[in-house]
Amino acid sequence: MSSPAPLRLGSIAPNFQAETTQGKIDFHEFIGDNWVILFSHPEDYTPVCTTELGAFAKLAPDFEKRGVKLIGLSANTVESHEGWIKDIGEVTGGNVAFPIIGDKQRQVALAYDMIDHQDATNVDSKGIAFTIRSVFVIDPKKTIRTILSYPASTGRNAAEVLRIVDSLQTGDKYKVTTPINWVPGDDVIVHPSVSNEQAKELFPEFRIVKPYLRFTPLPKEKATVL
Repeated sequence: MSSPAPLRLGSIAPNFQAETTQGKIDFHEFIGDNWVILFSHPEDYTPVCTTELGAFAKLAPDFEKRGVKLIGLSANTVESHEGWIKDIGEVTGGNVAFPIIGDKQRQVALAYDMIDHQDATNVDSKGIAFTIRSVFVIDPKKTIRTILSYPASTGRNAAEVLRIVDSLQTGDKYKVTTPINWVPGDDVIVHPSVSNEQAKELFPEFRIVKPYLRFTPLPKEKATVL
């Protein structure tokens, strides 16, 4: 059996069918016309993962405002997830209302290359590697726009995932890119494909710092947070 093609930015997110805490899904049908954050964690009932799922749960309304659906995954059963969700709420105060995929056989984890090849301790009782902390930001065209991978020892930053969504959606809408540490409301960078003549029409307040670096605020009527 040949290995699946490596996933890259711009790849179509592989489709799959799976059981989740909210029933069986077809992933592409689940995406529909939405943005989706698919994120994995090594195992249920573990400390770092508990803090992460709680944080994502608390930010779920902010993701929803941006048309983003959350879906988690780990190499555990749905029944295990259901019990753990109660702990997450008790410990963090976060109500996990998004589905979590049961992937005991690692079928989805293998398709998305979420398996840990670095940490020899990140294995189950049979010595099979658990999933790492992967994040996939997928747009409504089913295209993978961002891939993040964290080791089991390091918790993610849920606010950073939200910031990435803001950057991608802003860039798609206005033909801009975003600089280091950008957050909504900050100036953006005019995309290199936009000429100065076009920029004058699109962004009357743009300024040229270098021929390759042009900053602009978004037009006032468009400056609302997505």
